[in-house]
Amino acid sequence: MALSYEYSIGSVRAREKNLLTRSDIEQLLSLKSEAEIASMLSDKGYGEGKTVEEILSSHTAQLWSYLRATAPDFSIFDPFLIQNDVHNFKVILKGTMADRDYEHLLVTPSTVDIPVMKKAIESRLMNLLPEWLRVNADKAYEALAHTGDARRSDAYVDKAAMLEMLRIGDSGESRFLEAYIKNFVFYCNIKTVLRAARTGANREYLKRALVRYEGFRKDALIAAAVKGIDALVTELSKIPDYDCKKALEAYKESPSAFERWVDNRLILLAKESCKRAGEGAEPLLGYYLGSEIEKKVIHIIQSGVRTKTDADTIRERLREIYG
Repeated sequence: MALSYEYSIGSVRAREKNLLTRSDIEQLLSLKSEAEIASMLSDKGYGEGKTVEEILSSHTAQLWSYLRATAPDFSIFDPFLIQNDVHNFKVILKGTMADRDYEHLLVTPSTVDIPVMKKAIESRLMNLLPEWLRVNADKAYEALAHTGDARRSDAYVDKAAMLEMLRIGDSGESRFLEAYIKNFVFYCNIKTVLRAARTGANREYLKRALVRYEGFRKDALIAAAVKGIDALVTELSKIPDYDCKKALEAYKESPSAFERWVDNRLILLAKESCKRAGEGAEPLLGYYLGSEIEKKVIHIIQSGVRTKTDADTIRERLREIYG
């Protein structure tokens, strides 16, 4: 019997009750070692393993298994799995070129099976790859093989992924997904152009790396970036969309504050849009993203414990996510 969204939404609403509560987070904040964090997560049934990383890996595998069995149309998660495809492509390509082991760096699930990805790269049979990746994958291979320029190689496949994500977002399946993808691509572009302006922008590289779409002033930003970071920040301040001015305030504080701001904007967009949704794919997307937020929180706490950061400082960092 075919699954219905009515059934799937009921299922994820029930599972949402098992997400970490504020009480759980406070308990995690009270712990003094990574071993204690792993023990608490294990006792809660969060996943299997002896370390935090093993438990999170187990949890991720269980999450995807559940979503694959529950979603009427698993392709709604393709925009997120495409990012795994690109990660795996880069890992396999660089590992193959350098003749080093890379298996431990590969991630699942993905839209392209890992054996297929490996064969496509190792035998240079890019026709085995999906159409959205095929041409740029060959360009990425050429760039790394003949110039050794990993940044240029990465730019080709990153751009292919962003264009495919935009195509999916424009399909009309989910207004939330469309907004989320446009925000994601916008800030991928902005991160690229800011980094280039700081390190000495190359016009040709930016033309190759940045994705042009409605509302994004690609040519103006490239022209500003080659003049330097001050000219670029001035140009970015003219953009009224995507809360760009708030992002620039964070950037002026520090590049890491900007990165956190962007991550948190995507998190808040997911929380606000999907929690209100009561039909279609959006509650399932919301549950997936809620689970990703949860793992981010665990990583922040784990990092704080490892660096012996006091609980109030960690709590303030988490407040950026939870409000």
